[in-house]
Amino acid sequence: MYSSTQLLQALQNGGCDQTLMDIYAPSGGLEQARNRAIHVTQSFLGDFPENVSTTAGLFSGPGRTEIGGNHTDHQHGHVLCASVDLDLLACAAPNGTSCIRIHSEGYPALEVDLNDLAVKPEEANTSASLVRGVAAKIASLGYAIQGFDAYAVSNVLSGSGLSSSAAYEILIGNILNSFFCNGALDSIELAKIGQYAENIYFGKPCGLMDQMGASVGGAIAIDFADPSTPVVEKADYDFSKSGHALCIVDTGSCHADLTGDYADITFEMCAVAAHFGRTVLREVPEAEFRATIPALRKTCGDRAVLRALHFYDDDRRAVQEAKALKSGDFEAFLSLVNASGISSSLHLQNTWAIAAPREQAIPLTLAIGRELLGGTGAIRIHGGGFAGTIQAFVPNEKLEAFKTGIEGLLGAGMCHVLRIRPQGGCAVIF
Repeated sequence: MYSSTQLLQALQNGGCDQTLMDIYAPSGGLEQARNRAIHVTQSFLGDFPENVSTTAGLFSGPGRTEIGGNHTDHQHGHVLCASVDLDLLACAAPNGTSCIRIHSEGYPALEVDLNDLAVKPEEANTSASLVRGVAAKIASLGYAIQGFDAYAVSNVLSGSGLSSSAAYEILIGNILNSFFCNGALDSIELAKIGQYAENIYFGKPCGLMDQMGASVGGAIAIDFADPSTPVVEKADYDFSKSGHALCIVDTGSCHADLTGDYADITFEMCAVAAHFGRTVLREVPEAEFRATIPALRKTCGDRAVLRALHFYDDDRRAVQEAKALKSGDFEAFLSLVNASGISSSLHLQNTWAIAAPREQAIPLTLAIGRELLGGTGAIRIHGGGFAGTIQAFVPNEKLEAFKTGIEGLLGAGMCHVLRIRPQGGCAVIF
């Protein structure tokens, strides 16, 4: 273990290079990773000088990308997701108090008093609610948590569908787990803790996929048949050898007032399930659903039926995508990703918001993207939908032209080339 000053010295003299290389160097290079870690540690010492001799560490919470299973998790289905090489990185140390103090670069400082871990309605949709929620859940498990100080930086793209909130929850969970739980909480438990904080304290009724993708690491297939004990399996595949680049494209569309659109998907799928006396679609046999479509059109409406069709098809595709990766059949994987994207557009109908029909940046970007790919690679909506981002697997030889074409449509800096990161949330150096 290092004190914060020893950690800084070790970073500066190269003593942590191998660890940094394993996590960060494949993307931006060792020097960039080292400089970022040094910056975070120096900033921590500058903001919290009383911690110069306190045990400290570097902690990471990565963003995640949804690969397969669009809006299937809340129906207890299958998903395929992965952590990416953008993360929140924090230098942190226990402060011997009952207060968590976090300085996130570019944002106001926050403090959370551990003596009061009740839900605060006024904190909804804030970082403080996530910190309080993660701390409350860990405390409820019987761990004697205490306060800590942290300085954090983030390169997780805002509004990118990479789930910066899940990355933040996983970051906080790993700090508390390392300092006060002796590392007893595994990555799946930390993901559940993060979801609890987001659902109960932050106020967003998300499924567990975001937190699992950020926490576990690499590409993972998840079966949510029992959300309390999801089955997680690594879909081991070296994406660097696929001959394709992963691109996340920010379409620049507005995220405001979309809660109702997201909620309607869950509501309508659950309404179809309720027709059969069930809670979620995973509990309804597909054959029984298909045989009842004429009646469902009258009781639930055509859009609900189409969204249920999407669930059954995309739930199946997520499983097939994982199998394709594990068998090394990348072409089959790409075909399934494309099919998922078409289903999201035609059946799930989450590529534009009905309240703003003139703004259809996602369908337009998908159309131009398909033209640029020319029948190669794959392209689909990314994440919750209605606004935000698309995902594309672009052949390396077409990457420059694809990026140029997309940014010609949307503006410079809107197409981001990412890497699937093998490590999930972790104590980088502790």
